[in-house]
Amino acid sequence: MEEITKRVKISADRFNRLQGQIKDIPDFKQKIEESLDKKTTELLETIFSGGICIGASDIHFEPQKKQVKIRIRIDGVLQDILFFNPDIYKYICSRIKLLSGLKLNVIKKPQDGRFSIVIANPEQTDEPADDTTSQVEQIIEIRASSLPSEHGESIVLRILNPKNLVEIQDLGFRPDLLKLFEKEILKPNGMVIITGPTGSGKTTTLYAALKKIISPEIKIITIEDPIEYHIKGISQTQTAPKKGYDFANGLKSIMRQDPDVILVGEIRDLETVKIALQAALTGHFVFSTLHTNDAAGTIARLTSLGADPVNIGPAINMIMAQRLVRQVCQKCSVLSEISEEELEKIKKGLKNVPKAILPQNLQQKDKRIQIPVIKGCKDCNFTGYKKRIGIFEAFLINPEVKKLILEKKSISDLKELAIKDGMITMYQDGLIKVLQGETTIKEVERVTGSR
Repeated sequence: MEEITKRVKISADRFNRLQGQIKDIPDFKQKIEESLDKKTTELLETIFSGGICIGASDIHFEPQKKQVKIRIRIDGVLQDILFFNPDIYKYICSRIKLLSGLKLNVIKKPQDGRFSIVIANPEQTDEPADDTTSQVEQIIEIRASSLPSEHGESIVLRILNPKNLVEIQDLGFRPDLLKLFEKEILKPNGMVIITGPTGSGKTTTLYAALKKIISPEIKIITIEDPIEYHIKGISQTQTAPKKGYDFANGLKSIMRQDPDVILVGEIRDLETVKIALQAALTGHFVFSTLHTNDAAGTIARLTSLGADPVNIGPAINMIMAQRLVRQVCQKCSVLSEISEEELEKIKKGLKNVPKAILPQNLQQKDKRIQIPVIKGCKDCNFTGYKKRIGIFEAFLINPEVKKLILEKKSISDLKELAIKDGMITMYQDGLIKVLQGETTIKEVERVTGSR
C-alpha cells in the first residue's frame, strides 16, 4: 500500500486477489484476523479493500472497555465483524487520522476529513486519473469522522464508491413518477428539493438528475460539502468554512459565474435558502436537499429557517421525499401466497391509490397474490436482502398549495392536499414494490415507521 498525500494506492493485482477471497462477512472477518499481526498499512489495506468488495457503505471502529469493535453497514443495516486488541487500534487510529488530514494531538474534539483510495495497475503514475487512465485506475473517496468516546476515539469511514452512481431509471421510480420527475428537471428555472434523513439516497438521486440533463448548451455548477462523486461535464466546488467559503458565500459566487443549473448540496440556514430561492426566481434551475421526515414537512422547515412564504411557492416546482428499502435477494427469496392479514394491510394502505398505478396482481380477483419471503444465503450474507431501491413521495407546487403556504397552514393540511392531488406516499410506494416482488412488508414498515 502506497500513500500519496491523502491518497492510498492499492495495486489492482492485490485488490483483485482480495476481491476473489472476500465474498461475504465471514470471509471479511477471516482476512482481517489473518492481518491483525501484520503491519498497520497492510491491515488497513485488507479492511479498506474488503469493505469495498462486499459493498459496505460505512466502516465503524468502536472502542470499548477492553476491546475495539469493527462494524460495517451494508444496505443500510449495521453488522458486527469482529473485536480486536486496543493496542492495535492505536496504530489504526493514528494512520487513518494522518491519511484524513486530522490532527493527531486532538483527541477530545470531533474532527472530519477525507482521503482517496486509488486502485491502479503498476504502470499507473501518481497523477490523478483522467480520461486516458480511467480504464485502469479506480478512485474511491473516503470520508472520515472521529468522535471522542468513553474509551477512546470512535472513527467512521464513509465509502463513496463511484460504482454506486446509477442512471435515473434505476433509482426505483414508478413509471408515472419517473415521467413527472424527468419533466420537472428539464424546466429552465425553478427549484426541486429532495428531502430525507442522512443515508436516504438524496445525493444519488440528485447526481442521477444531473447526469440526465448534462448538455453542452447549459452550464451546471455545484457547491457541496463535500464533493461525493466527480461527474464529467459539470463544475463542482466544495465548501471550505475555515476560509469563508460556505454554502451562502459559495452560492453568491456561483451566481456571478452565469450558471444555468445550480446544485446546492444542502440548505442549512436562512442566507442559503434566501439566495437559492432568489436564484430559482431569476431564471436559474436549482437542485437542493433538506432534512425532513416527509415531503410536506419541507415547507415548514423552510419557514422555520426564516424563508418568506411569498417566495417559497413561486420558486419551488417540486418537492420529493425518499427512503431506501432493501431488495429481496434474487438467489434465495421465494414467492409465497399472501396471508389474509397481509392482504388486508396492503389493501388498506393502497385504498386511495388510482387503479392505473396499482400492480396488476392486486386487481386480479380470481388469482391469489404472491409476495416475497426472505430466506438467507451466502450471497446476501444470510440476511435475505441484497441491494436497495428507493421509495418516494412527491408533489408539485400548484396554485392550491401556494395558497396554503401563504396562509401558513400546518404540515397535515399540506399533506392532505397533496394526497388529494394524487401524491402516492412513501409507505404506499413501498407496498407497491412489495406487490412487484422487490421487497417485503416488514422492510417497508421498518424504513417508513408505518404500520
